[in-house]
Amino acid sequence: MALNRDFIGRAFPPSEPYEVTRLKIREFADAIGDLNPVYRDPEAAKAAGHPDVIAPPTFPIVISLTGAGLADPELGLNYAMVVHGEQRFEYNRPLRAGDVVTAESTIAGIRSIGRNERLDLQTVITTVDGEHVCTSHNVIIERGA
Repeated sequence: MALNRDFIGRAFPPSEPYEVTRLKIREFADAIGDLNPVYRDPEAAKAAGHPDVIAPPTFPIVISLTGAGLADPELGLNYAMVVHGEQRFEYNRPLRAGDVVTAESTIAGIRSIGRNERLDLQTVITTVDGEHVCTSHNVIIERGA
C-alpha cells in the first residue's frame, strides 16, 4: 500500500528535550567502535578547541527520529518492511556534552520507486535556547509496498 501523500510537507512538533551527556556520547562511540579521544576525554576535546567532549557525527540519529510522526497509522508506514536508505547531516557545530536539544521533523517527500516507497525526512536539531546545531536528512525505504 502506498504511503499517504497528504503527509508531504507535514511538520511535527519538537521532541521532548534530550540531554547530550558524556556517558551517552561514550556509549554511542563504543557502539560504533570509534576510539577518537575527543568523544571520551574532556582534555583531548579541549585541546582540539571544544568546550567539552563532542559527539560523533552520526550521533544525532539517536534523536532525529523522535517525534517524527512515522508511527502515525494514517501515514501507512509498515515498519516490518523498512530499511534505512540514506542519511546525512549538515552541521553548524558538533553536538557536545551538556547540550540540551530538541528535534523538529518534516516529511520532505514521498515517492514510489518500483514496488518500494521512499520517504524523505528532514529534522532540525536545535538547543533549547534556539541555537541550530545541525539538520539531519534521512531516507527511509518501505520495501514491497
